[in-house]
Amino acid sequence: MHRPSRRHLTIATAAVTATAAAVAVTAAAGASDSKTQAENAIKGGKAKNVILLIGDGMGDSEITLARDYTVGANGRLNMDKFPLTGAYTTYAVHADGTPDYVTDSAASGTGWATGVKTVNGRISKTPDTDKAVPTILEQAQKNGYATGSVTTSELTDATPAVLASHVTDRSCQGPADMAKCPTDTIAKGGPGSIAEQSVSHKVDVLIGGGKQRFDQKITDGAYKGQTVTEQAQKLGYQVVTDSAGLKSAKAGKPVLGLLSSGNVPTEWTGKAAAVGGTGPQRCVTSNPNRPSTTPSLADSATKAIDLLEAKQKGSGKGFFLQIEGASIDKQDHAADPCGQIGETAAFDRAVKVARDYAAKHPDTLVVTTADHGHTSQIVPLEATPPGLSSTLVTDEGQQLKVNYSTNTPGQSQEHTGTQVRIAAQGPLAYRVLGVTNQTDLFGTLREALRLR
Repeated sequence: MHRPSRRHLTIATAAVTATAAAVAVTAAAGASDSKTQAENAIKGGKAKNVILLIGDGMGDSEITLARDYTVGANGRLNMDKFPLTGAYTTYAVHADGTPDYVTDSAASGTGWATGVKTVNGRISKTPDTDKAVPTILEQAQKNGYATGSVTTSELTDATPAVLASHVTDRSCQGPADMAKCPTDTIAKGGPGSIAEQSVSHKVDVLIGGGKQRFDQKITDGAYKGQTVTEQAQKLGYQVVTDSAGLKSAKAGKPVLGLLSSGNVPTEWTGKAAAVGGTGPQRCVTSNPNRPSTTPSLADSATKAIDLLEAKQKGSGKGFFLQIEGASIDKQDHAADPCGQIGETAAFDRAVKVARDYAAKHPDTLVVTTADHGHTSQIVPLEATPPGLSSTLVTDEGQQLKVNYSTNTPGQSQEHTGTQVRIAAQGPLAYRVLGVTNQTDLFGTLREALRLR
């Protein structure tokens, strides 16, 4: 039987005392739901289920911006209510193992998916020899767990890709996109593109965008001449494209949800930041370019949990599910504060779905974190930033200025190398305390599920 180390026991004991005291002081502000929940979160033991929530590019500044705008400076988001919170470092590495201080989503995702740091742009492969490394999802499958991935990006984008594929470069999303991955092609004896590998792995639930990748024709192998979507159907997948299709999907057969051609359209719109700033604006909370038939991230997460739980009924085993709010990052790149806040709010509703499930299933480890920091900064109204900025009118009726200055105006704004928040509840949640490394999350997930 595995026993926690003396160090972890010491941390856990100290955390019980500290957290209980914090609850008494800050419960009104929503820092933690209850003393009981905090104490339960510190207990070790095995998790039946793991739900990992990734806010892509969701650094502390992005969280604060969404909080200030939507629930107020003294309010609390759902993600603020986890009983245990720490921080982790996100750096990537160069091929020789030296640190690359600013990661991309491929390298950072590989860190928590495999426990191995890699070079920017690479998907679940070593930094030096370019060899595939087993992922948390693959190990969960081998141990009898149901598995799923839900995202607002293309299903072949970096963060979902790290779970069920291994390619030299993140751009190799579909059969027609393999220019940077010559040795990964089926013709060369490789596993194929990210789309092909994702369905070949028979992940039980895949929901996101990227229909354009799955509509590409396969060039070699057993499914040559067919699209990846057709391959998925041959493998038994139910393919759905909208809310009605997702709602009607049945447990027992894998589900491939292709909700848009590319990334799932954002929920909110507004004026992008500009040189010299924008006039005070309120965000538009309904995007005319988002079809009404598109399920929210929270709806997709709810359905994924239902499907995974139903599949495992009577098996004694649970599930591993990753849920990604992808366009927090994408709107940060575009210096679009309203799009960014709307996607953070949508992600936060998915966090509530996970926490509500865990409240009824306390043997579920729920972790929420980000893959890297990003650009947006809240600055004084009187500041005159040299880059792009916008003034927002919050739900509290106050003005707030947000600045984007990690790249020249007109260029995509950049990731930052800062540490980011990680918070958790459930079995082994105490392992997120303090400052850890991104790769430590892999060990926490693996140990919680007792994977061999």
